[in-house]
Amino acid sequence: MAYITVKNFGEDRFEEKKSEFIGYARRVENEEEAKDFINEIKNMHKQARHNCSAYIIGSKMNTQRYSDDGEPQGTAGIPILEVMKKSGVTDCAVVVTRYFGGILLGTGGLTRAYTKGASIAIKAAGVVEKVEGLKLSFELEYDLFGKIQYICGQNSWHIEDTEYTDKVIVHILSENTISNTMKNEIVEATNGKVIVRKSEEGVYFKEGNRLYAKI
Repeated sequence: MAYITVKNFGEDRFEEKKSEFIGYARRVENEEEAKDFINEIKNMHKQARHNCSAYIIGSKMNTQRYSDDGEPQGTAGIPILEVMKKSGVTDCAVVVTRYFGGILLGTGGLTRAYTKGASIAIKAAGVVEKVEGLKLSFELEYDLFGKIQYICGQNSWHIEDTEYTDKVIVHILSENTISNTMKNEIVEATNGKVIVRKSEEGVYFKEGNRLYAKI
């Protein structure tokens, strides 16, 4: 399992024929969080004519909802949702607020404006990958530590933490897909003189070759 979500809270805005559009994006874990975020933006912009939204939940994008919030049907919520789907983001909610400037945009103009509002919001938030992973801990003698450092450097495996006691314990966050390869290479390089422990299995954020529990 691997999928894309937004990295941070994102906000950006633009003006189209005197109407101001403000796009917001946030990472959410479930529908309740998505609805809370949408309501938060609506409360922030009570004077706005429209606060149109969409959200996608689940690693397989199985939950998808949208709202035109008073705009002509199909001109706001669906364009926002389509931008999210094309961007590949899930576990994400997007709201595009519109302050009406007095000039009608027409259905084509509205669709383009809400598409742009969603796009700039996601761009402002940035994207990050989520993957299944775990912590691998390697306990070994000091004279073997250099071999682990070399192997990790060659494979771009990030050493998350190192404990120095009577032995050295190296902690690495690994994707499930490469954890066996990582373990086997280190065991082979140390001639089996290493104790390997697995822990903290779950979903991690991935940037480059490094995993993060939180981001």
